[in-house]
Amino acid sequence: MANNLTGLIPTIYTALDIVRRELIGFIPNVSVDAAATGAAVGQTVTAHVVPQGGLEDIVPGAQPAASGDHELGSVSVGITKSKAYPIRWTGEEQLALGQNGQYNAILADQFAQGFRTLSNAVEADLGSLYTKFARAIGTAGTTPFGVADDHSDWSNANRVLDELGCPQSGRVMVLGSQARAKVEGVQSGLFKVNEAGDAGAMLRERQLREIHGFTMGFSAGVRNHSGGTGSGYLVNNGAGYGAGDTALVLDTGTGTVLPGDVVTIAGSGEQFVVASKSGSELTLNAPGLDTVIVDDAAVTVVGNYTANAFFHRNSLLLAARAPAMPAGGDSADDVMTVTDPVSNITFQVAMYRQYKQIKYEIGLAWGVDAPNAGLAGVLLG
Repeated sequence: MANNLTGLIPTIYTALDIVRRELIGFIPNVSVDAAATGAAVGQTVTAHVVPQGGLEDIVPGAQPAASGDHELGSVSVGITKSKAYPIRWTGEEQLALGQNGQYNAILADQFAQGFRTLSNAVEADLGSLYTKFARAIGTAGTTPFGVADDHSDWSNANRVLDELGCPQSGRVMVLGSQARAKVEGVQSGLFKVNEAGDAGAMLRERQLREIHGFTMGFSAGVRNHSGGTGSGYLVNNGAGYGAGDTALVLDTGTGTVLPGDVVTIAGSGEQFVVASKSGSELTLNAPGLDTVIVDDAAVTVVGNYTANAFFHRNSLLLAARAPAMPAGGDSADDVMTVTDPVSNITFQVAMYRQYKQIKYEIGLAWGVDAPNAGLAGVLLG
């Protein structure tokens, strides 16, 4: 008899029926880079970033002006993780459970846990990219959507993306469980059939598709941020700073300011996400300040928050593929791939026949990055 996984296909796809019900919101709503999926673990792929150029006067003459050179930027993305979820059975264990028909049921649950564990790991990595986002809206420590019939959280998210130059299409909002509960429990205009304008998809089926131009996603990978302890900091620059500046020198103040902290700066109505603080220099994520900031303007850390996210789908990138096999294969008796129909992640399933036992491995290699994080924001919770 040939050694192959064909007989396990029903078991594997039964497991996928469980994975489809997991709280996955980032994976299906971000960009997938085909070039990066061909990289080896630890290898980077460089993606270009085109800067904004300037205008020039049109001056008639024999030749056009010697202008138009652009200094292209770049970001590096690549595969950083290669993980496997192992499942092993001895012949004696199979025999003991096979007689009462429990073996296949247990194996299906094990595969379900494997797909779930890997998907959740990818989702968590995408959720952790919030530390690179440009701006934030809302109030730290207050769950959004908590005021009935108030859609300001959606409208302010759109305002921020509009001001950042985000295209109108491709906008995504991914919420954690607390924010989702507020949407479903408080925003009655979305679940009243006569007001929502549909057949009650949210009320009866818990379906929330697109609101105010955002494709809605819900994720267990939304992260909780522990803010730094910084207080009393002031801008230290007699000339002040202008729109687009990202590096600010501070003085006075005590405590820490951490990557991912959200700060307010007197003179601006925006909330900015911190890239880093080294010594007296505070670096904001691009595109930086939105307006002129004067000397001695107060810089305030907003504290702990839940990092619900809104972004253009091309601002976040996922590179995911099956783990690479050596030329000619390894010692696996058979290898197949199974694609999750919800996340579209393709998992590798390998079977290894060993002495008096059999081992399955569910494998995935992946990497994440935020190459266009200037089109992304945090919805504070």
